[in-house]
Amino acid sequence: MTLGQLRTFLEVARAGSVKGAAATLSVTEPSVSASVASLRRELGVELVERVGRGIRPTRAGLELARYAAQILGLADRATRAVQETAGDPGHLRLAAVTTAGEYVVPPLLATFLDAHPGVKVSLEVANRAGVFGRLLNQEADLAVGGRPPSGGDVEGYEFLDNELVVVGGPGRGDGSADPMPGDALSGETWLMREPGSGTRQTVEEFFSAAGIQPGPVLTISSNGAIKRAAAVGLGLTMLSMHAAGAEISSGELCRLNVMSTPLSRPWHVLYRRGAALPPSATAFLEFLRSSPLAGLPAAVGPSSVS
Repeated sequence: MTLGQLRTFLEVARAGSVKGAAATLSVTEPSVSASVASLRRELGVELVERVGRGIRPTRAGLELARYAAQILGLADRATRAVQETAGDPGHLRLAAVTTAGEYVVPPLLATFLDAHPGVKVSLEVANRAGVFGRLLNQEADLAVGGRPPSGGDVEGYEFLDNELVVVGGPGRGDGSADPMPGDALSGETWLMREPGSGTRQTVEEFFSAAGIQPGPVLTISSNGAIKRAAAVGLGLTMLSMHAAGAEISSGELCRLNVMSTPLSRPWHVLYRRGAALPPSATAFLEFLRSSPLAGLPAAVGPSSVS
C-alpha cells in the first residue's frame, strides 16, 4: 500500500467516479482503476460499488478513505516540518468557518505575512463540520472557528471577540431605545445558513431560548448572498458583526434591538489535540497570542487576545 495508491483512492471516494478522480489528479482513468484494483487485491475486500453511472465507497472503502486522509495529511505535515526545520520558510495550512474565512482571517494573514514574508499559506473555507473534518484528517494545521466541543480531539482557545446581531433591510428597526422581546419576531421570514454551519446552529439555539417561532426559512450558503437578500427585504437574519458591520454603518442593513442580543461567540484558534505542529503553524499561534490584531476592519469592534 503506497501513498500514491491511497491518494488515488481518496480522490475516487470524494469524486464518486474514476473520471473525476483522474481529472483531479491529472492522470489517466486506467491508472486510477489500476490503483483501486491493486488496493482491493492487497486488502482482500471490495472498496467501491457501482451506483447508477457512478461509484461509491463500500463500508470498508469509507473506513479506508478515513484512514487515507489522515495518513496523507500526516505525511504532508511531516514533510513540511522537516523542510521548515532545515530552513525552508514553510507552508501554513489553515481552515476557517465561512464567516471567519471571509472577514477575519485575511487581515490577520496580511499582518502575519508582513513579519513572515516567505511563508506560503493555504486557506480552506468550509462550514463548521467541514473545518473539524479537515483538522481531524490532518488536512489543516490550524483552524479558526467557534468553541470546540468539550472532550473531543479538537481543542483551542479564544483570541477575538465575536458578536452576533439580528439584522434586516433599511427601516426594519422601530427606532425605540428599548429592546423588543424575541418572540415579537415570530412569524418572520428568516435567512439561514446551511445545515452544518455553526451560525445556523447558534441561530436555532437563539430561537429556542427567545421563544421565537420562525415563519418561512430561506437557506442560503453565502454570507454575501444573505446580506443582499436581507437588504432588499427578503427577511431577517443573524450575522456576526465581522460580516455585517460595514453594511450596518452604511445603512444598507438595519440592526434590530432585540432582547438577549448581541450574542457573544468568540473566535477560537483550533488544532488537533496532541498533534505536533510545523514551525510555521507554531509561529501563527504565537502571532495570535501576541498580536494586537492590527489590520482588522473598524467594523469588527474591540478584540481581545488570550
